[in-house]
Amino acid sequence: MASGRTRNRRKYKGPWPTDELGIDRGDRFSVLLGPINNRGELWAQHRGFRVLVEGGIPGESVTVEVLRRFPEHLGTRVVEVAEASSDRVEPECRYAPVCTGCQWQHVTYERQLRYKHDMVKGALEPIPSLRDARVLPTLPAPQQLGYRNHARFSVGRKLGEVGYINAITRSLVPVERCLLMHDSINEVLAATQKRVKGMTQFSVRVGVATGDRLVQPRLTGTGLGIASGGQHLRELMLGREFRIAGSSFFQVNTLQAERMVELVRDRLQLSGKEILIDAYAGVGVFAVLLAPFVRKVIAIEDSPSAVADGARNAEGLDNVEMVLGRTEEVLADLDSHVDAVILDPPRVGCHPDVIAALGRLAPDRVVLISCDIEAMARDLAALVDGPFVLDEVQPVDMFPQTRHIENVSFLRREA
Repeated sequence: MASGRTRNRRKYKGPWPTDELGIDRGDRFSVLLGPINNRGELWAQHRGFRVLVEGGIPGESVTVEVLRRFPEHLGTRVVEVAEASSDRVEPECRYAPVCTGCQWQHVTYERQLRYKHDMVKGALEPIPSLRDARVLPTLPAPQQLGYRNHARFSVGRKLGEVGYINAITRSLVPVERCLLMHDSINEVLAATQKRVKGMTQFSVRVGVATGDRLVQPRLTGTGLGIASGGQHLRELMLGREFRIAGSSFFQVNTLQAERMVELVRDRLQLSGKEILIDAYAGVGVFAVLLAPFVRKVIAIEDSPSAVADGARNAEGLDNVEMVLGRTEEVLADLDSHVDAVILDPPRVGCHPDVIAALGRLAPDRVVLISCDIEAMARDLAALVDGPFVLDEVQPVDMFPQTRHIENVSFLRREA
């Protein structure tokens, strides 16, 4: 139990350095926008203080409105553009300026792809061993809108409005339709708007190729006509059916995830004789889809629901072994020969013991899949500090209209 001192401690309210600006929410001022950083953010300077800007493009002269004041910076959004970039387009979604989910919908798609490539390069260049890394052009997505198979919605307390939480203000933005989401998700959004009062959040997942839909938890509204509270849904990837529990990880962009699997398969040049490890395996997507091209796959996952899904998904394949456990612990106990390893860790990246185990096992090839650039750079630096050479990094646009980027890095054991 927390001590009385901890329970009664009040949140610090100032004075803040930004107090001296005399600026608060709703105020406006003009700024010149600098470059995008490695996190895909735009920052400017105003009277000696940093300003986070949503809705801008590097090099533009804009007027911003203060959404929130923080101790040492301001959170703002663009409300007027005095000098527009040639890469600026009109967002298709009317919520784009206020919900903060689509940070780049006002940017041409070609420029989005170049920004993401440059973000990856920018994250690797400060590291001497990665400074000259080959970063390929970003792999574009087949769909720039309507690609997401998973949404998490927040519900307003007073009226039960359904929408998203603004990343800066932390206030709810009600949304009638989200252009990033699959049509089936938008059906649920329309049916629940102002009709699920009392809930705080719910999620919707769809099988793009199967038509399955999973809404969790059970919706509390009446007469919604929406089935909810289930446990699993089915999805097809490259012709193979996958069962996915609500608690199991699955990529939000099914079509682009298929292309990523094909990319890894082709780049590994599998002969059918390899022992492959699929680490952080989730529901076994890589393990199952690559099993026909190798001798054996060992899939490691620490989520019991995902392992159960993976075992079911691998039915009929006698060369897939699903192992329940932490990747760092399972690899530490492994002492047999391994030809290739696929690492698809959570956003925080690989545990240091995973890197150490790979150095000992020394597989011929390693594939690192990362959704966080900083974690990727750290893990790649650790891998090339061992017996591996980085061949190339392939950015994959899994999340069009946003600053987020998936990366697939290919390494080989140094001769």
